Amino acid sequence: METVEPEIAQKPPSRRSDLKKISFSPRYLFTLGRKMAPPVAALAAALLVGAILLYAAGYSPWYAYGVMWEGAFGSRNNLAETLLKATPLILIGSGLAVAFRSGIWNIGAEGQLYAGAVAATLAGIFFTGLPAMILVPLVLLAGMLSGAIWGGLAGFLKVRFGASEIVTTIMLNFIAIIATSYLVTGPMIEEVGKFPQTAQIADAARLPRILFPTRLHIGFLLAMGVALASYLLLFKSSRGYALRTVGISPDAARYAGINVGAGLMISMAISGGAAGLAGATEVAGLTFRLYQEISPGYGFDGIAVALLANNNPIGVIFTGILFGALRSGSEVMQMNAQVPSVLVSVIQGVVLLSAAALGVFRITVAESRKE
Repeated sequence: METVEPEIAQKPPSRRSDLKKISFSPRYLFTLGRKMAPPVAALAAALLVGAILLYAAGYSPWYAYGVMWEGAFGSRNNLAETLLKATPLILIGSGLAVAFRSGIWNIGAEGQLYAGAVAATLAGIFFTGLPAMILVPLVLLAGMLSGAIWGGLAGFLKVRFGASEIVTTIMLNFIAIIATSYLVTGPMIEEVGKFPQTAQIADAARLPRILFPTRLHIGFLLAMGVALASYLLLFKSSRGYALRTVGISPDAARYAGINVGAGLMISMAISGGAAGLAGATEVAGLTFRLYQEISPGYGFDGIAVALLANNNPIGVIFTGILFGALRSGSEVMQMNAQVPSVLVSVIQGVVLLSAAALGVFRITVAESRKE
């Protein structure tokens, strides 16, 4: 049976005029607008609710949001900090997009990030004699493989025993976080100082910076590459078509000869690997050591990033930068506009809730169309 979608199998237009006709046709613009409208509406609703909360608390929403924008994009350093916070979100969101498109709910990106961070730290500490051109890829590969194994474990439990991936990934989150706390306060604790953290990784294991004198490192470009690779996998390959078929209808996938169990495990491994790579980039590019709480919740924010982008890895680049801007700008808004941290957290929570509501709405619409 043919396993390539008709639109994928079509050859791209050979003439530039044809490309322009397609790109700017009313039908194309209408379709594009229809796809962009829900996430834009969700974001606008979240910002409106945040403005109401700011006004009710006695703050000027216009001024507070102006400070937030300035804190996210107002200078080279602010922009770099926004992209730094967007890097793990783009990586995690791209991997989650693959899992969600495959019909499996990976809620364990936070634990997979921790698993990747632990493995990357071990590689960066114990392989100190290697040159940077070998050690940096080794550290990133260690983090990616560790996250893939952690995610693949939940996939295996679902395929082999029918265990709910939502339950198992949440449980694996706690295991990874608690195990990390044990390691940094016990076997991996630094010898000097005795703080709950590991020793620093080797200098050769650190990611090079790309925008001096800021802290932005090459991990951001890596995240962009992973998003592009995830898009090509999902929408431009027969393997991606098989994964999406499993997500749309497992029964139809089986009828077409697709191994559903293998597809679920592969998508969980890819998703976990991307989250583990996010943990590795945090260690190798930013912290240079492992802490108890190395993630401020990137694994959970990544779910909203993927849902707001409609599980499209290219869209994840933009929603990841958006959430990075919210994190970076909110910190500046708290300091400069004197907005209490609790209120800032509420605004961020409203944005996350809007993204989750959008995801539920899309799932409901899809289920109703199946019926």
